[in-house]
Amino acid sequence: MATSFSAVTAAQIPGLEPEKKWDLSGYIKYMATYSHADDDSDSLDHLVHQRFNYEYRFDNGLSFNAALRNRALAGDSLNIPYYGDYVAFDNGYFDLSKNLTDSSDLIINSQLDRLYLDWQGQDWRARAGRFRVNWGINNVWNPNDLFNAYSIYDFDYEERPGTDALMMGRKLGYAGGADVIFNPNTNSHLNSYAGRYYNNKQGWDYQVITGKSLNDYVLGAGFATDVSGAGIRGEITGFKPREMNYQGVEQQQTVVMSLDADYSFGGTRNWMARAAWLYISHPLDVSSAQAYLNLPLSAKTLSFTKNTGYADVSFDLTPLNRITLSASYYQDNSYFVGLSNSYSLANDWQLLAVLQRFDGSDNSLFSETPATLLFVNIKWSF
Repeated sequence: MATSFSAVTAAQIPGLEPEKKWDLSGYIKYMATYSHADDDSDSLDHLVHQRFNYEYRFDNGLSFNAALRNRALAGDSLNIPYYGDYVAFDNGYFDLSKNLTDSSDLIINSQLDRLYLDWQGQDWRARAGRFRVNWGINNVWNPNDLFNAYSIYDFDYEERPGTDALMMGRKLGYAGGADVIFNPNTNSHLNSYAGRYYNNKQGWDYQVITGKSLNDYVLGAGFATDVSGAGIRGEITGFKPREMNYQGVEQQQTVVMSLDADYSFGGTRNWMARAAWLYISHPLDVSSAQAYLNLPLSAKTLSFTKNTGYADVSFDLTPLNRITLSASYYQDNSYFVGLSNSYSLANDWQLLAVLQRFDGSDNSLFSETPATLLFVNIKWSF
C-alpha cells in the first residue's frame, strides 16, 4: 500500500507527472465582415472558424501531427457564382477539403491542412505528408518560399497553408544544415523539388536554394542580420521556365527580390516600425483586383507590378491593446491602407478589429473596384 500511495503522490507533484504522449489544442472564432464597395452594393458575411491541432509522439523520435480546419460561412458572398468551389479548393496533391453543406444560405467546409509523420534523430530528420515548408526569411514577402506563398492581406489564416511533400534534412554544425524537398503535382510535369543549404557566419544567417518549382527552374538566396539594433533581411530567387510556351501561354524568365527591415523602439508603448520592398522583373498580368486578391499565389506572383512597397508601425495602447497601422503601394498607383486593433479580453480570449481600404489613382488596378472592408473577430483558444 505504501508503494502505491507514493507513486500516486509523486505523479501529482508538478514536474514529476509522466510525460504525455499526445497534445490537443485549437481555437474557435467568429468573424463578421462588412464590405463597402464604392461602385456596388454593400455586403455582410459571417464566418465561424474552428481548428483542432493534434500531435502524438511515439518512441525513437517519431511523431504524428494532424490539424483539422472547419469553417461555417453565411452571408452575401454565398450568392457569388461558384463561391462554394472557391471555399472547397485544395491546392495539394491530395484533395483534403470537402464542403459538407453548400447552399445559398450556408457553406460548411472541413479541411485537413496538416497531416504528416515526422522523425527527428540526432543529426537527421525526415517528414512526409502535408505540412508547412518554412524557407522564408523575410517578414513580409518571401521569394524563397517556393512551396507556401501567401497573401499579406489574409490575416485570418495565421497557420498559413501547407504542402504535400517529402522532406529530408541534416544538421551541419551548430547553426547549419541542408534540406531536400519533393512536392508532387497531379500533373507530373509540374512536380516541384528543391534543396536548401543554410548556415550562420559572424552574425549573418544565410541560405542558398535551387531546384524546380512547377514549370520553372529556380536559384535563390537569402540572408538575415542585425545592424545597429535593426533587423535586416533579404531574399532573391530567379525563375527560368522549363518550357518558354506552356499550354499556349508565353513564359518569361523572372527575378523576384525583396528586402525588409524592422526596428523596435521599446519603451512603455513598445513601438515597432517595419518596411519592405518587392521587385519582380516580369510581374503577373492580372485582369482585375478581385482576381488578384483571390489568386493562389506563388513565390513568382507576389505582386502585379515591378516595384511594390510596404510599411507598418505598431504600438501598445495599453498592455492588453495593440494598434497596427499598415500600407502598401504598387507601381501602377494602386494602394492599400490598414488599421488593426488587437485586444486581449482574457487569457484565452482575443478581440481583433481590422479596417482595410483598397484604392488607387485612375487606371490603377485597385481603382477599378475601390472598397473598404471592416472585420470584427473574437477568438477563444484551448
